[in-house]
Amino acid sequence: MPSERTEVQVRPGAEGDLGALTDLYNHYVRETPITFDTAVFTPEERRPWLLSHPEDGPYRLMVATDTESAGTSQRILGYATSSPFRAKPAYATSVEVTVYLAPDAGGRGIGTLLYKALFEALAGEDLHRAYAGIAQPNEASTRLHERFGFRHVGTYREVGRKFGRYWDVAWYEKDL
Repeated sequence: MPSERTEVQVRPGAEGDLGALTDLYNHYVRETPITFDTAVFTPEERRPWLLSHPEDGPYRLMVATDTESAGTSQRILGYATSSPFRAKPAYATSVEVTVYLAPDAGGRGIGTLLYKALFEALAGEDLHRAYAGIAQPNEASTRLHERFGFRHVGTYREVGRKFGRYWDVAWYEKDL
């Protein structure tokens, strides 16, 4: 059975996306070690996260939507963010980046579209490095980051415990 090609639009995240973004993230909380959060969120609990990613500045939220969705709301296929790397002021020119895709949206180039848009949006910002922590194993995420010029700088062994076992996190960096 041939798969239908979906047209994808990438745009900044908006307040109206909060419910869908929360549902997407909660899938990873419940089902995977990709995030080390262990309890699902309500949209209201995720609101500060959404508001911490405005349409300008170094901390962005880019959302991929299905442009062929019926009705006025478009289905969110994934999102990418840049967030503070660490809280101390000397880290201000570094960001941590991440991508989350809807469970059925992998392998279609959506992560690539999201990172392309995110890094284009960040190009004019006073940023020096981007960092990504990838819970292991995660070959798809490793390939995506390497495609964008990230290089492996180290692995924290058994740094997080979820689902009754310990998980490693590989750290990658990219010049901006």
